[in-house]
Amino acid sequence: MILGLRRTNPYRELEKRLGYKFSNRDLLEMALLHRSYRYEVKDVATDNQRLEFLGDAVAGFLVAAHLYRIHCEGDEGVLTEMRSRVTSGKAMAIAARDIQLGDFMRLGKGEEMAGGRKRETLLADGMEAVIGAAYLDGGIKAAEKIVAKVLIPMMSGKPDEDWMENPKGKLQELSQKLYSHGPEYRCISEEGPAHKKVFVVEAIVGGAKLGQGTGSSKRIAETEAAMMGVRKLLAGR
Repeated sequence: MILGLRRTNPYRELEKRLGYKFSNRDLLEMALLHRSYRYEVKDVATDNQRLEFLGDAVAGFLVAAHLYRIHCEGDEGVLTEMRSRVTSGKAMAIAARDIQLGDFMRLGKGEEMAGGRKRETLLADGMEAVIGAAYLDGGIKAAEKIVAKVLIPMMSGKPDEDWMENPKGKLQELSQKLYSHGPEYRCISEEGPAHKKVFVVEAIVGGAKLGQGTGSSKRIAETEAAMMGVRKLLAGR
């Protein structure tokens, strides 16, 4: 193994959340290894960047195939836009946060102290790398299990829905419709130096915490929290 032999599987819970069990755990371990860890730790000569490249392409193909099957009448432009939304860095980061992927990432001390586990780009890259690792481990069927578990549920039901462009507006609309008042955004954490702040915000609707977002500004964190809240309300949870 990349980081030494282990008697137990430290990724059992993550595999449950992914919906796929790796045959070669080294591949999963590599997918979770950020370049900052490789730079700081002796004898670690690889990281997840190549897997990220592969996973991006695999996820794009699988989402495109799914959209082609379920939207028989959608034209190329509509399908392309939908695929872009579901495979965007923001969507990948939300999926990664939903399964708490950041808890399993290997980071260098500097990245850890800078709040790397909450960083959107790091989480998105990690999610793509995991999909790439699954493809190498078990082929397209393996990658498809993860995409079906963590990405496909993010799709809206209609090809013309554009709420992902304005999730705060959509959450406002749903909140007013269901509870006769707008959502509340509550900043629960503000970390890091003044030039590199990391904000964590909760979206609360009807007294329930429906989403949590992280970003370099409160606006970005609120947008991410709203997106999670919309998804839950649309799913009837």
